Amino acid sequence: MYINITQNETGNNKGSSGQLVTYLEKENRVAEKLNQPEYWFNQDRNNIQPYDVRYTIDNNVAKLSKDETKFFLINISPSEKEISYLKQQYGEDGAKQQLKQYANQVMNDYALNFKRNNINGNKDLVYFGKLENHRYYTYKDEEVKNGHVKKGDQKPGEQMHIQIIVSRKDVSNTIKLSPLNNSRGKNQAHSLKVGQFDRTAFKQSAEKRFDKTFVYERELNETFKYANALKNGDYEQRLEMKEIEQEENIRKQQLKEQQIKREQQKQAMQQRHHQYELKPGRW
Repeated sequence: MYINITQNETGNNKGSSGQLVTYLEKENRVAEKLNQPEYWFNQDRNNIQPYDVRYTIDNNVAKLSKDETKFFLINISPSEKEISYLKQQYGEDGAKQQLKQYANQVMNDYALNFKRNNINGNKDLVYFGKLENHRYYTYKDEEVKNGHVKKGDQKPGEQMHIQIIVSRKDVSNTIKLSPLNNSRGKNQAHSLKVGQFDRTAFKQSAEKRFDKTFVYERELNETFKYANALKNGDYEQRLEMKEIEQEENIRKQQLKEQQIKREQQKQAMQQRHHQYELKPGRW
């Protein structure tokens, strides 16, 4: 599970959300021809039109100056393994609906992570989610640079993910909420006033929620803790993760060998029983 919070995929979140909304409608410009558009959603509705998204986000900006951030973009991207698991459990359309419901739960955790008075869940946020079925190559990808594919071509494999535009202001249009704020405040009371957001805790909670909601058995190398330790940890932390991974691989190999042994024993017993049934004079 990959979750990222950015200011804006199109580069500007200090003005209107219109450019970003239009960008995230790219798949609908094809789907509408087939009468299969993918609507925006939040905790209340599943059929929200793009103009409603833009109007609501752009008008929830009370007392924000022209140079202040107006909204953020949250990217919720399951791995190919996770997407395949959802499709096996719920089918193609069912997996999409389940992922949307999961995204609303993630936004509930997002709200609680601020630890702010009067911010008690996703109902206190202004946000809109958009499910996308594909990802596309950009000029940053090595495949484009090497001339193997063109910019805008679809990437292969399972690429279903969700993009969420969330307002800087809460639903009352009075409280500023920034997930990029690293401040913890001078003390607990001050933290509650200025807001605090632990992005590591948020990503870990989203991962745990996925596993609990869908009964998904996550391996060590799929965890945020593992990836974060290898990328940002010191030598001791990276070494610890590698040792744990090695121990887990040994344990899995032992379980596999035990399973094979049990299967072989079962087959041998069935074969002996079959031979006993076929003995002359048995009946």
